[in-house]
Amino acid sequence: MLTQRHLVPELMDDPDVDEAELARSLQFIRRFNQRLGGTSAVLAHLRNWAKSWPSDKTMRILDVGTGSADIPLAIASWAQRSKINVQITGVDVHAKTLAAARAFVGDIPDITLEQADALKLMDHYQPGSFDYAHAGLFLHHLEDVDVLTTLRIMDRLTTHGLIWNDLIRGFWARIGVRLLTLPGTGIPAMARHDARVSVEAGFTREEVMKFATRVGLPAVAYRQYNFHRFTLTSTKPGTPK
Repeated sequence: MLTQRHLVPELMDDPDVDEAELARSLQFIRRFNQRLGGTSAVLAHLRNWAKSWPSDKTMRILDVGTGSADIPLAIASWAQRSKINVQITGVDVHAKTLAAARAFVGDIPDITLEQADALKLMDHYQPGSFDYAHAGLFLHHLEDVDVLTTLRIMDRLTTHGLIWNDLIRGFWARIGVRLLTLPGTGIPAMARHDARVSVEAGFTREEVMKFATRVGLPAVAYRQYNFHRFTLTSTKPGTPK
């Protein structure tokens, strides 16, 4: 029988986390995103949406819980290759994580990194400030009520749509993450702990769709990637599905 979501504090979220350990764990997450579909899933959605994007208009993208900003960097690289103008704002509440992100991204004019609480983004930005919003490996950190709040905020802040990119909670995801984080695989201890508790805080398809219904997200689509990952997209009228 599938258990309910179980939230355990992740070591990376500690404000006093060791910076060297944090950097190693963020590096693991970047590899995880790159090799196991998290990054490619986001880019696939953006490629589809960009088909009808005006060539003279800048696509404004918000990345919520940006971590080391590997997704914004991947988006910026894709946009440059595709000759699409983008402006990406990555937000994270964790000061040390944001510092690591700034060091990783460097001076890229298409990316702005700001410290902000996801639950208080309406204090920083006006409704419709962005065209699209993305939250990757972030919402599983939150209690259900805060997941709902964040999705509502992402919807309000965007004119076109959003991507929720996160972990599946289930038997095969548990097996997979344990195999990926076995001792001897070179995974930092912090990342090993956080990866395993993250799966237990992940979501089933039924839960994800219920969240979308409760928020009232329009035109939703759920897609599963391998054994462990999903995206939920919501697109507003006039946006390719």
